[in-house]
Formats: sequence, C-alpha cells, structure tokens
Amino acid sequence: MGTTSLTLVDRGTISADLNFVLDGYVMGTAAEPNPEQAYEDFAVWNLVIDHPDATILWDTGPHHDAADGYWPDPLYQAFTPNDPANHRLDDDLDAAGYDLTDIDAVVMSHLHLDHAGGLHHFAGTDVPIYLHREEIPFAYFSAKTPEGSVAYLASDFDHDLNWQLVHGHRHTLFDGVELHHLPGHTPGLLGALLHLDDESVIVAGDEVYLRSNYEDAWPMATSLLWSNQAWEDSLHRVRELERQHDATVLFGHDLSQFHDLQERWG
Repeated sequence: MGTTSLTLVDRGTISADLNFVLDGYVMGTAAEPNPEQAYEDFAVWNLVIDHPDATILWDTGPHHDAADGYWPDPLYQAFTPNDPANHRLDDDLDAAGYDLTDIDAVVMSHLHLDHAGGLHHFAGTDVPIYLHREEIPFAYFSAKTPEGSVAYLASDFDHDLNWQLVHGHRHTLFDGVELHHLPGHTPGLLGALLHLDDESVIVAGDEVYLRSNYEDAWPMATSLLWSNQAWEDSLHRVRELERQHDATVLFGHDLSQFHDLQERWG
C-alpha cells in the first residue's frame, strides 16, 4: 500500500454566538443579569484524503452565494458566513493544489447547509457521493416540510448525484479509511478513522464543534442536536477509538485547531 496524505482546505469562517456551540456558555445571574455575549469565529474546512486508490473530498462547504440571499435570512443572521464568495469550492481546492476533476469520491459527513453547498459541482457526474442512509430521509423531510431541522436546503443536495449509501455503524471505504456513524448532531452524521503512515486520525467533524465539546463533554445547544443521548453515545464512541488507536481527533469548527493542523497537513 502506498502513502495516504491529508490536506486541510480553508473554506473561510462562520461567526455565531458561542452559546450555540457551548450550551449555556454565557448565562445571566442575579448578580449579572445582562452578561456580555461571546460572539466568535468558527473554522469551515474541507479535507482532501489523498489515498493510493482514490482522491477523496470530505464535505463541500457552504454555497458561494450564502451571503447573497442563498441562505435564508434567519440562518444567515444566526450563523454568518464570512466572505463565502471568495471561498468557492473550486477556487479553494485550486489554492490547495487540487482541481475538481482530481476528486474521485466525496464523503458527506451530513447535509447541513454549511457542508453541502458545493455538491452542485458534482451534479451529472459519476463521482460517488457517500452518505449515511439515515441522513437522506431526514434531510428531505427537513427541507420539504415545516418540521425537522431548518439547517437543510433542498437546493444544496436535490441534484442528479451518484449517491452511495453507507449502512450500519462502520464501513470500510478503502484500506485504512473507515467511515463511522456518529448520530447526535444529525441522524446520519459520519465520521472517519484514517490510518496514515505515521499516525491515525479521527475525523469527528460536527460531533464535536470545539475542543471543549470533546475534552469536557460540553454539549452544543439543543438547537444543534438532533438527539442529546445519541450525541453523548457518539462522543464515547469517538473517545474509545482515540484510545484504541492513539489518534488525533479533528474537530468540526475549532479555529485554533484548524490553524495548527493546517500547518501539519498543508
């Protein structure tokens, strides 16, 4: 087997109230009924997994028109993408040394609008799009009815795509690339265990937005969780994988970690 390498692709940032990401981070008290809110920037990234058998793209980021009316205003106000027009998927891949035509497969961790906005680039192609079986029905239910989650846009994923559904809790995509079902943030959230030459990496993604979600078991707000219990169960699953493989855990939106790992993985 040849060498597998990783490249973190910078897709800009999103700004939001930290209370969404760390539940109850700022709370009023009798002594301080009007505390100052924490408004932070969060990393948005894609990952290119350059495997001997395929070049795999992990997620596709927000749509480049997210700030120009493509995202519904309530979502834009709550989770504001910063300059997405200058972070088109094709341009950001090019800056990282890849072309869209280099991509042999796409793995979608889930179909929220900050992850699925670039899927249109693969419409009408035979590039396989891997997604957990539990994600598609919930995404369509959410996007097409008043119920479910507001974070899905049908225009992101309702395309002629070569869907390849992942079933169960674990799926071997290629030698050294395992997909793991981590429900909680969404019903079909996918993570991955990647075995490189000199280390193992767990792509936890939006199971844990920030380091504190992981290390302190500090949950996101209920508005970001499909199931609190499933999120906790998935957290234990990721921690067990980390212990088994002495792995680096890649968080979903931790800006500080992103900068550190981008230096390591280019």
